[in-house]
Amino acid sequence: MKKITLFIVAVMLVAGCKNYLTEDTTGLLYGPNVLSTQDGLESALTGAYKGLGSQWTYGFIHPSANGAVLGADDVTTHPASNKADWREFDQFNVSTTNQRSGAVYNGCYKAIQGANNVINNYSKTVGTKATIDIIAGEAYFIRGFSYYWLTRFYGNIPLVLAGEYSDSLLTIKKSTPAQIYELIISDLKKAETLLPNTKRDPGRPNVGSAKAFLADVYLTMAGWPLKQTDKYDLAAAKAKEVIDNRATYGFQLLPTFAAVFENDPAVAGTAEAVYQISGFAAGSGTANATYGNTTMPGEEGGWDDMFAELNFFNSFPAGPRKDATFRTEFGLGTTTIPWQQSLTKHPYYKKWYIKGNIVTSSISLPSVMMRYAHVLTIYAEAKARGAGGPDQAAYDALNQIRLRGLPAGTKALSSADGLTATQFADAVVQERAWEFACERTRWFDLIRLERVEAANAAKSPDDLQPIKAITKANYWFPLPYTDTSINPNLNQ
Repeated sequence: MKKITLFIVAVMLVAGCKNYLTEDTTGLLYGPNVLSTQDGLESALTGAYKGLGSQWTYGFIHPSANGAVLGADDVTTHPASNKADWREFDQFNVSTTNQRSGAVYNGCYKAIQGANNVINNYSKTVGTKATIDIIAGEAYFIRGFSYYWLTRFYGNIPLVLAGEYSDSLLTIKKSTPAQIYELIISDLKKAETLLPNTKRDPGRPNVGSAKAFLADVYLTMAGWPLKQTDKYDLAAAKAKEVIDNRATYGFQLLPTFAAVFENDPAVAGTAEAVYQISGFAAGSGTANATYGNTTMPGEEGGWDDMFAELNFFNSFPAGPRKDATFRTEFGLGTTTIPWQQSLTKHPYYKKWYIKGNIVTSSISLPSVMMRYAHVLTIYAEAKARGAGGPDQAAYDALNQIRLRGLPAGTKALSSADGLTATQFADAVVQERAWEFACERTRWFDLIRLERVEAANAAKSPDDLQPIKAITKANYWFPLPYTDTSINPNLNQ
């Protein structure tokens, strides 16, 4: 007896008569009778979004994606307790059955399958063309976004363009990152032409979102493993389009860093969010569990899932950004202790605390997947590494972020400081480490710049250490056993 279930595109067959998984049919709409209507097309798109945001199951509104980037030098986890899956990432020993890795994998492929249904059928849908184009634009964005996360985590992966099940999916082979990036660029460029300037709601992309991610994709392609350095100029140009048109797209750098992470459940999002995946506590399976318990210490009723690495915290520049990034005193009620006296003896990330220090794992807050500050750093670094080196606009972009995070009176960087193009680019990368600490960014920077080994060699001895020498093989995770056990081609 066999059942269809969600592994690679929500369609793999699982043999046997035990341990059935209940099929989630959201987004499995297909066929001319359903997708020929605008309502049916919108329903398929909703299914795609669900792949990116399903509490505890898959996607990005629970801590799995945070756990999967613990190989960087900004975040670590508990050395004991029930954090085995988390430690595998921090110690570079990721197994094929790791649930954190599998949750992102399954969620992205579910999103891809729903997006494929839209993309493969929208040209035949009857309805309002302007709305249908927006639906299609969001689908292209979701597919490109999902493949971007997948190939950065796993490298060689299955490239699936079908929205319906066929037996050929049981023998599909892996595609190379170069092939995956070709589709990602195509999808994001198509999204640029179809999306509106204004988001339909905070949890959807607009033209600026597509441009911003395209800039990030180009920046990544310029580094490992593709090393297509000509992409630096493309990254800078695309990021500049976003910067120059930020008002049109509704983006801005908030005046204070603390305002970015006020984390008020009553607020749906901020103007600094280029793209977010919204969470809704009132909906079934749609609450966000990335905030609260997972990044709070046991002294406050938290789970001790992730907290700051010691050398990263100690070297973090003092100022309003550091104050808003870390929690250094813990306790319930009127009694508090400094982090040095806590059970884990580590600072924690205030970024993921909820306004009022609410202890919960179910909240109406978004997972912000890119901030406008990110776009500024893309431009600054890409311009520095591209033809001609950094210009005044690159210095301006970097200074906007630096001066917001550092103490009042901090001197702005300028070309008069005598930095070479390489030194300026490295300064941007370091600024990104501080600005996006514990925001799932540092890991990907270390990979594309081939600095994973050096970053881990500089860890404090009181943090978890890799259990063996790190090699390029550790830059990618193994594909989940749920897929490789069914399809031997994915082991090759």
